[in-house]
Amino acid sequence: MKRKLKNEELDRLEVSEFKEAKKTPIIIILDNIRSLNNIGSVFRTSDAFLIEKIYLCGITAQPPHNDIRKTALGSTETVDWEYAENTLDVVEKLKAEDVNICSIEQAENATMLNDFKPQSNKKYAFVFGNEVKGVDQNVVDESDVVIEIPQYGTKHSLNISVSCGVVIWDIFSKIK
Repeated sequence: MKRKLKNEELDRLEVSEFKEAKKTPIIIILDNIRSLNNIGSVFRTSDAFLIEKIYLCGITAQPPHNDIRKTALGSTETVDWEYAENTLDVVEKLKAEDVNICSIEQAENATMLNDFKPQSNKKYAFVFGNEVKGVDQNVVDESDVVIEIPQYGTKHSLNISVSCGVVIWDIFSKIK
């Protein structure tokens, strides 16, 4: 039998336990994300995989906001986040701290996600761009690597929250 687990059987961390837990060495940078639902979804995925921090940049909305909260399901209270007006400033700050900057984008000479091999002793920041324009070209230029999610259909366009889920799961499974 395959009985579904009840919520109380899921061994969920309390907020204080989450704050104290060892984090996955991944930082998420949201570059001018328009959709509040996408932002909330990224928080929720980041909570699920103990992501270290989210940077909300440019026009990306910040908690508390009802539409973010509705999708985030409380994860805005667990995952550390910070707002920055300029994405490039965040990228330069993190690079100075020896964080590898990875833009998730379709670009010349991009590394396919399935070919990307993260080093277990490195910290990574993954930049996800605007729903229409993608990651700003100046940020792409400053990235250590551009990673592309292979796609085989007619659209070659994933929702940003889906892209974030795919990338986080892939990197998490490779470094764990």
